[in-house]
Amino acid sequence: MDTSNWADIWTVLSLSLKVAGWATAITLVFGVALGWLLARKRFPGRELLDTLCTLPMVLPPTVLGYYLLVLVGSRGPIGAWLQEHFGINLIFTWQGAVLAAAIVTFPLVFKPARAAFEAVESQYEQAARVLGISEWALFLRVTLPLAWRGIMAGLLLAFARALGEFGATLMIAGNIPGQTQTLSIAVYEAVQAGRDDVANILALITSLVCIAVLLSATRLMPGRVAHQ
Repeated sequence: MDTSNWADIWTVLSLSLKVAGWATAITLVFGVALGWLLARKRFPGRELLDTLCTLPMVLPPTVLGYYLLVLVGSRGPIGAWLQEHFGINLIFTWQGAVLAAAIVTFPLVFKPARAAFEAVESQYEQAARVLGISEWALFLRVTLPLAWRGIMAGLLLAFARALGEFGATLMIAGNIPGQTQTLSIAVYEAVQAGRDDVANILALITSLVCIAVLLSATRLMPGRVAHQ
């Protein structure tokens, strides 16, 4: 395999890590916030919100990609507004790939975060309130530290899933080498072009990263003891 192929592989890998990293950061903020909200609050429409947050887990990625095109495309309500007011276009950009990966992986953070918050014993929070701690300090100093293992496990799973996202990313970001071509898309293109050597290396890299992430997530699952 020549030098140009290795350069292409490095470009694909670095772009995929960037997309997965940003997507995971986005899901961290919104997944943890909504996980806490549904674990701690009761309000009308709560179950509907839970269903909508979980929906990306069961919908085909191409369907999610189509919905994103409808919403953030140049004629979509969000896309047209972004273009008009900020000059932002998400279609066929790496930022669009981040959006697609974040939507697809959101339930992998939201569901573990909600479960982790629900597993926190309420007496610890009540004791902190008796001591006069504010709600924000209570969340940062009591609730979050007790729930962090479940949240971190979800984040690792989301990162691995974002690294291998294909359908929604292809729909909204396309396949532009050096700009939006991520690992899974590069593997598909290499197979189609008969470049089996490149496909093998890309598939091996993806598999090794995912195995490492899954092993880390397994060790962080709540209920495991430290020496396991």
